[in-house]
Amino acid sequence: MDFFQEIIQYKFLTNAFIACLLSGIACGIVGTYVVCRRLVFLSGGITHSSFGGIGIAYYMGWNPILGATIFAVLSALGIETFSERGRMREDSAIGIVWSVGMAIGIIFIYMTPGYAPNLMSFLFGNILTVTPGDITALAILDTILLLLFALASRPIMYVAFDREFARSQGIPTRTLSYLMAILIALTIVFSIRTVGIVLLISLLTIPAVIVNTLSKSYRTITWWAALVAMLGNLTGLYFSYKLNIPAGAATIFVLTLTLIIVKLLPLCCKSLKP
Repeated sequence: MDFFQEIIQYKFLTNAFIACLLSGIACGIVGTYVVCRRLVFLSGGITHSSFGGIGIAYYMGWNPILGATIFAVLSALGIETFSERGRMREDSAIGIVWSVGMAIGIIFIYMTPGYAPNLMSFLFGNILTVTPGDITALAILDTILLLLFALASRPIMYVAFDREFARSQGIPTRTLSYLMAILIALTIVFSIRTVGIVLLISLLTIPAVIVNTLSKSYRTITWWAALVAMLGNLTGLYFSYKLNIPAGAATIFVLTLTLIIVKLLPLCCKSLKP
């Protein structure tokens, strides 16, 4: 009961609680698209490339999240453009953007006058540093995602599974692909404080994989993945409070343990049958 009482009592815990819910919704919805279209490596590239924007923002005296947002969106659009036009293989473009973004971030951090800022909260997450501005950004993003998937879940599903078939049905695949790339980038940046750059790729993929083990319906996976991500975030926050450990790491550990249980449960049930 102390945990829930302090969530109400302390503003930073209230912000963390709300951020757990909102980032879970965004990561669950976007993560389903990422997993179904096999863009896990892409999301990892965008996640790590955003570090370049953080480094530039620190050097220029800007808000680090603003710098990460600009860098992540440009990286996502760049990867989509180069891979779609056949100028470069997608995995090659992602690998280049991944490493170059990290390199740019490190260079600008070391060029920043004075003491180098502590980047642990960006690399590994610190949900207790979530601000009202972060919550507002997540709330707006969730609203856009919920409306988009409620109104256009079928076209998005077609693009995720078979772009050629979607194109033959008159679906604007290029527009949807670019739009989803932008939404992936925004989801990544706005969720950085939750679990951090290093662990964020897991929050995008594990909930969708857990639900996909139990269901093959894209719509079902989308909504249940959001619920699983929210519960994972909240459970991680609870263990962080009780054990004094990083909330992001606790969240990923809980989700990974859940995935293992879901994968092993059918095997255990079969072995128990006479």
